[in-house]
Amino acid sequence: MAKIYENITELIGNTPLVKLNKLTEGYKADVLLKIEAANPGNSVKDRIGLAIVQAAEDAGELKPGGTIIEATSGNTG
Repeated sequence: MAKIYENITELIGNTPLVKLNKLTEGYKADVLLKIEAANPGNSVKDRIGLAIVQAAEDAGELKPGGTIIEATSGNTG
């Protein structure tokens, strides 16, 4: 039976690694691809979003019904 998660944040991170085989034949190093698209938002940015919210909660800065505004230079927003 598949694992049942309590909430979507449990799915963020621990994304799978896939070994790249055909393009690396004959090389001594293994090349692994980290599949960040396996995150709920299909992005590595899920990790930073969760970290921002958790830090605000831990600091007591996030109140029920409040608004989260994340300023960005364009890469995360």
